Amino acid sequence: MNANARWQEMISENLASSSIPGFKKQDMTFSAAEAGVMTTSPNVQHWSMPRSSPFTNFEPGDYKFTQQPTDVAIEGSGFFEVQLPDGSKAYTRDGEFQISSQGQLVTKAGYPVIGDSGTIQLDRNNPGVLGIAPTGEISQGAERRGKLKVVDFPQPDQLTSISGGLFVPGTSGAQPEDVVQPSLRQGYIENANTSTATEMVNLISSMRAFEANQKVVQMHDDRMGKAISELGSPT
Repeated sequence: MNANARWQEMISENLASSSIPGFKKQDMTFSAAEAGVMTTSPNVQHWSMPRSSPFTNFEPGDYKFTQQPTDVAIEGSGFFEVQLPDGSKAYTRDGEFQISSQGQLVTKAGYPVIGDSGTIQLDRNNPGVLGIAPTGEISQGAERRGKLKVVDFPQPDQLTSISGGLFVPGTSGAQPEDVVQPSLRQGYIENANTSTATEMVNLISSMRAFEANQKVVQMHDDRMGKAISELGSPT
């Protein structure tokens, strides 16, 4: 019941974040773990306890053409690197970037996007067309403005999801590796890899599983109550 309640919370988060570009949905697996043996009977019996394991599904989402020159999507694996307000680094698949009032390339939340040599500074007064090559090279007209930094993790499942489609290494201490030859699409964003219809089906399934387990507990409680009442009766 606890696992199903947690699953419902994850589904709710998936539904709420389905409009965030590059969002990776949370899934849960259910298994059984051997917990011990029962030695009260002549035959030793092994028994197990249910176990749930949440994980992030890193399957890519569909690509959407936006025509916005600051929008970028990563083809294949990899993450953009951004700088948080405390100076630490976070990683995202959300390439819906903007140009700040100071001319920096930033995320929707205002976090600077990291390039191969630090933050990416653009010239708001430059009338040249903003171009982002498939390799990440950024130019304004004939001027080179830097290169988008794309990194990857050998084990992305060690990343911890935070708000806004961002990931951090967390306690795992996972270290990013530069993607030498990234493949980017300018004018595209990657949609979230969650499906509203699928999540609604999962929500109904989790609720029914919760209710079924609740009925089993209630039946066991009624049975125990009846046994205590009958055994405790003097007649």
